[in-house]
Amino acid sequence: MAVPWGLLISTAGGVAATIVGVIAGGVVGRRSQNRQWLQESRTAAYEKFLQAFGTVEMELRHAFLEGRRPAVVWEPFNAALQSMCLVANREAVTAAGQLCDVIEEFTILFHGRQPTDLEELRPIHNGLHEAHLQFVNEARRSLDTSQERLARTLGGPSPWHGVESFSARGEGPGRE
Repeated sequence: MAVPWGLLISTAGGVAATIVGVIAGGVVGRRSQNRQWLQESRTAAYEKFLQAFGTVEMELRHAFLEGRRPAVVWEPFNAALQSMCLVANREAVTAAGQLCDVIEEFTILFHGRQPTDLEELRPIHNGLHEAHLQFVNEARRSLDTSQERLARTLGGPSPWHGVESFSARGEGPGRE
């Protein structure tokens, strides 16, 4: 009995193509799942960090403007920062680091004294605004490279005219 080589080769080719297709599909599917997980993890980490930053920034600003010592709870801020470092890209981590540097400058104002000069706050406030905008833009780009850069953000440090207005109403330090 003669072996039908054509049929055997055709069947073997079909089996090989099926196996290659299954392996390739598994690799592509796994890669897609990993990208989806990273995207979701980055989004959650960026949200958590921005919320923690907002809490710290508002407490420092209110303490400054109300003439009192700040009562910052640092644990959530540090936890959010550390979590973000697990999934963020280099540019977002660098931008978050710059934001942390300006927060540190703000806390230094309170070391050993109660600041009262609104002009001391202006460069720090401007730095917070710029660093916040930079972080938001880097976070957006790490989530989707087609995202356009924002010229301003919502939330974060309030406009400087709001800070001046609050201080001018007699509610700032040394105005009670």
